[in-house]
Amino acid sequence: MLFYFTGTGNCLYVARQIEENPVSIPQAIRSETLDFSADRIGIVAPVYGHEVPQMVKAFMHRARFHTDYFYMILTYGNRHGGAVELAAQLCAECGISPSYINILLMVDNWLPSFDMNEQRKLDKNVEGQLAAIRADLDARRRWMPEVTEKDRAGHREFLDRMSRQPADAWQHLLRVKENCIGCGICEKVCPSGSIRVQDGRAVHTPGHCQTCLACIHACPHGAIALTVPEKNPAARYRNPHVSLQDIIAANHQA
Repeated sequence: MLFYFTGTGNCLYVARQIEENPVSIPQAIRSETLDFSADRIGIVAPVYGHEVPQMVKAFMHRARFHTDYFYMILTYGNRHGGAVELAAQLCAECGISPSYINILLMVDNWLPSFDMNEQRKLDKNVEGQLAAIRADLDARRRWMPEVTEKDRAGHREFLDRMSRQPADAWQHLLRVKENCIGCGICEKVCPSGSIRVQDGRAVHTPGHCQTCLACIHACPHGAIALTVPEKNPAARYRNPHVSLQDIIAANHQA
């Protein structure tokens, strides 16, 4: 049994390489009962600011996992900041004893810092990393990579920078441009229901936004942008092995 969270398809692609029918966390979390039993149970999620999205945290706190082998695969694009250690701490908070936590370097879709066209050109050996992870899981390896002081320093630096911002700064990163035609794709790919079409135009409501940027990357008209400068406003991304319909099925809050 494998659960995943995805904004632009990377984690969905990874999850499909591990289990045949992975389960979307934005869909699963809507169930009244979150009680799961399996020989092995895993979570594939991106890290934002070196930690899993708030929805993934909420899911892990609410759920009960009955298994002898719990694992997490964390995707990142540039600097993981000790994500494995932070995930292990989250597991402890949730009463989970993880057997295996690993990180996976992929395309970084954080638009303020990275040009998607340039990211596509980089060979990050995703398939090689995936093969090693699958071998570990099949062997039921119990392991976590070492976290260095440099990794921890990177996370402390991030926290220090965020401490100088308003507490809800990440909830106000999105803006809808005048060329929005109200097609509704942004609404369908949003995992938290934070963006809706009202009176023929997309409206973003802060509060529960996961800052996954799925809406920005998926908008066919480039009508959703950031309130901060972007590295390349003309470049957007979706994992080449994942369709728009796949992301809609994973995230749409009907």
